[in-house]
Amino acid sequence: MGILVGKKMGIQLNNIIKNLLCNQWMELTARLILGVTFIYASYNKILAPAEFAKLVYGYNLFPHETINLISITIPFIELISGMALITGIYTRAAALIIIGMLTAFIIIISIYVIRGHEFDCGCFSVQTNSAAKSAKYILGRDVILLILGSYLFMYGLDKSRLSVFVRD
Repeated sequence: MGILVGKKMGIQLNNIIKNLLCNQWMELTARLILGVTFIYASYNKILAPAEFAKLVYGYNLFPHETINLISITIPFIELISGMALITGIYTRAAALIIIGMLTAFIIIISIYVIRGHEFDCGCFSVQTNSAAKSAKYILGRDVILLILGSYLFMYGLDKSRLSVFVRD
């Protein structure tokens, strides 16, 4: 076993990275993390759209006429995208939608933080009196989820990966 230098080492390192990124278990784990997260995030918003609308209204970023539309559609987009990731159907499309939502969430939360407001983002609970997480925590979590979504968009496949559980 010799030490690889030059092109051989670079080729071996590229193969290791490629194998890691294209690993079906990595993809499955990322899909499950994102899918479950977005399904869980949608749950309370779907059950209590009026409370979620109050949180969206509190951001003071959207025209008043669009608050109800936003409050009703966003949770169902989260739910459908999460389900698509878990089932492995339209993975890249679901990942792209989630990337778009996460990017918007990061921008919205950043604007709200720049304004100097404390808030409850309404990400997983629509109760206005629930304990607010720190903005740094929320932004950090969303950036990690954005990285997972980007990974799935770039390396995910658009078919069911249930074959992971079936032996050849």
